[in-house]
Amino acid sequence: MQLKPIALAAALVAGPAAASDDMKAVLAEMKRLADRVEALEKQNKELEKSLASERLSEKEPEIVTRLKAVEFQTLSMQKQARQIEALEGISVGASLTAVGQRASRDGLPAGAASRQSRANYRGDVSVTLPGGEMGDIEGKIFTHFRFGQGNGVGLRPTYTSTPNTTAFETNAGPDDSFAILAQAWYQLTVPLPRDGLKANSKEHIHLTAGKIDSFVFFDQNAAADDESTKFLNNAFVHNPLLDSGGDIRADAYGFAPGAIFQYVNERNKDTAWGLSLGAFGSGPGSNFSGSLGKPYIIAQADTTWRWNHLPGNYRAYLWTNGRGLGYDGIERRHSGFGLSIDQKVADYVTLFGRYGHQGAGQVRFDRALTVGAEIAGNAWGRGADSLGAAFGVLRTSSDYRRDSATLDLDGDGVLDPRASGTERIGEIYYRFRVNSLLELTPDFQFIQRPGGDGGAPTIKVVGLRARLGF
Repeated sequence: MQLKPIALAAALVAGPAAASDDMKAVLAEMKRLADRVEALEKQNKELEKSLASERLSEKEPEIVTRLKAVEFQTLSMQKQARQIEALEGISVGASLTAVGQRASRDGLPAGAASRQSRANYRGDVSVTLPGGEMGDIEGKIFTHFRFGQGNGVGLRPTYTSTPNTTAFETNAGPDDSFAILAQAWYQLTVPLPRDGLKANSKEHIHLTAGKIDSFVFFDQNAAADDESTKFLNNAFVHNPLLDSGGDIRADAYGFAPGAIFQYVNERNKDTAWGLSLGAFGSGPGSNFSGSLGKPYIIAQADTTWRWNHLPGNYRAYLWTNGRGLGYDGIERRHSGFGLSIDQKVADYVTLFGRYGHQGAGQVRFDRALTVGAEIAGNAWGRGADSLGAAFGVLRTSSDYRRDSATLDLDGDGVLDPRASGTERIGEIYYRFRVNSLLELTPDFQFIQRPGGDGGAPTIKVVGLRARLGF
């Protein structure tokens, strides 16, 4: 309230009557102010009572409703921020792959029906978690779960282990679809030089240990290493001597406990290079049922080159396995070396090749050469599609050529035909991207001279693959 001192003084001078009238006016103004203060206090109590509860009510003042709405939004944002912080460094990948195939009559085992068609599916879920830090040294935890049903089509004896590498079924049998812990490993990444500044590091050491798929770290290939998106025949997915030939001696599902040392030098991005050394359980050691002695050991050197400004990867490796299993069922040391190359020769064309050479061991085939190409669909306006074609030869070893006619390897009670020369394999596929999650891939394969048998008819396999990836 603003008083008017001059007017009040004039009223007092004017006389008692005038002063009395002004005093009444002052008292009336004071009463009005007191009533207003009382009303404000009542409103404050109502606001305090409303704010004391988290619930919203239509009887509450509008300002309370707005304040609670803002508070809820703020708390929600803080919760989301905490969740994002908690999930930082965590990545999840999942895929579901289904394959249907039909083999020609000439490709079936003795006594099989005129034709054989089989379907299967396989699911893969991987989770990567941060594994802690020690200064500038970072840890990573990787887990991989796999489930599925169906073993795919069965063929007469061939050097390639399967025309459908996606086929997966646990030992529980076809009526059960249990998941297995396929991989679980821990990796430490050490930056070099050891000056505490990771941003300056162009060299790294990776130390990995656990249950591992060795092909994640060795014999990689940009155009031929993933049966869920590229070639299905096992001879084109990995080096045939290691996988189809069995020199890795992993467990029934292709995994084994092991440890890996890797050195990576990226001082020059155009010519990055690395060295890797891995040791894995073999035979009974691969499924934790026996000793880890006489492991499967592989050493690899790899580099990145550019041809006409286009990148390519070149890998060379040596392996030895003290528990290699020969075609005669006897364990002995197996050794060999291999090459894996992929090179872009055009923006949308990648060529690849693998070579394997067996140096020691009683094996059915001791030389393997696979070559092929992957062509992206940009040329015909389908950039997410791709066309793949590959051809391979697996040469019969001299020991197996000598002994094959005296063995019954397929257990049908009849001696196997004498193996000689090479088995020849071909595959062509077209991967069609339906949308961001679904791909469909028609596939055709042939196997000439299966198992090195020159008198055997050519095997033909047609199929369709569907893949959902997340």
